[in-house]
Amino acid sequence: MKIAQIAPLAERVPPKLYGGTERIVSYLTEELVRQGHDVTLFASGDSVTSAKLVRCSDMALRLNPAIQDPTPYHVMMLEEVRKRADDFDILHFHIDLLHFPLISTFAGKTVTTLHGRLDLPDLKPLYTAFPNIPLVSISNDQRRPMPPVNWAGTVYHGLTSDVLPFTGTPGDGYLAFLGRISPEKRPDRAIEIAARAGMKLKIAAKVDKADEASGQNQIAPLVSKPDNVEYVGEINETQKADFLGNARALLFPIDWPEPFGLVMIEAMACGTPVIAFECGSVPEVIDDNVSGFIVHDLDEAVDAVGKLDQFDRRTVRGSFDKRFTAARVANDYVEIYRSLISEYGNIGQLPLHAANGNAAPFAISETA
Repeated sequence: MKIAQIAPLAERVPPKLYGGTERIVSYLTEELVRQGHDVTLFASGDSVTSAKLVRCSDMALRLNPAIQDPTPYHVMMLEEVRKRADDFDILHFHIDLLHFPLISTFAGKTVTTLHGRLDLPDLKPLYTAFPNIPLVSISNDQRRPMPPVNWAGTVYHGLTSDVLPFTGTPGDGYLAFLGRISPEKRPDRAIEIAARAGMKLKIAAKVDKADEASGQNQIAPLVSKPDNVEYVGEINETQKADFLGNARALLFPIDWPEPFGLVMIEAMACGTPVIAFECGSVPEVIDDNVSGFIVHDLDEAVDAVGKLDQFDRRTVRGSFDKRFTAARVANDYVEIYRSLISEYGNIGQLPLHAANGNAAPFAISETA
């Protein structure tokens, strides 16, 4: 199968530091190549891949201080995709929505994975205007705010089995917080949980420009005061294995409709249980009392810290191996690709807009 993967340009594929979408694109791309597919990756020029690489910027845009507006680079990438569209059996987009008008003549041979939150008010009219584009959700909960659209399936994220090694005995007695310093991720909750539980908390996180103000005003004072909190900054993949593997648990105290939460399965791959608040995708990812605890408030979270000894870290890793490997992700997507290709061949061009807002004339069973 000839497959195009179209990645965001903010980070390279895979990212050097933070970058969940680009990391997933990398795992999927490499597994598809391993399975024998002919894959072309449209991504930043510093990306590293065994697929054919179409370099769409010199380097990851976030790491290039000369870049002020990423939009022109994505538009140029999409023009290159348009020129080559006939070369592929399927085109898989990971850039949310910028390409929608472009694919009007070949929408039926495309699929778009939505990696972000879908509850923002400006999104509903957009997706209402484009009801026929095949879409993939990364959790079933992610779909809840959406108007009727053409869902091709739900595919949970996954990692390569060896990217984060299992750690049977954590070396240090600390709790971990990994991700972004942003209000919805609630690092303030993590700090309070650790303080009340009498444990050290290590925070490894990036701060986006949009979150710099809240990070400085709200989080920095919390981090600087307690003796039990250590901020280690943004970390790479090698550092992540040590950071998560040596933690007693990962705290995931979110306060927003998390579409997936890649860090949860990264912790599970290390054998580290997760204490997560019941929001968004959490009940779909965490097997309560098996790979972690699902909690509803700070009291329950503190109580959960006291019960961490009940977890068998090999069982936590087993939950990852059973549900969240890159091989499973690739198999799920290949099934969707084949269904789309079959339908596209039967009905020809899939129109971008449906009369009276009706869904596309085909339905594809979900994968999970």
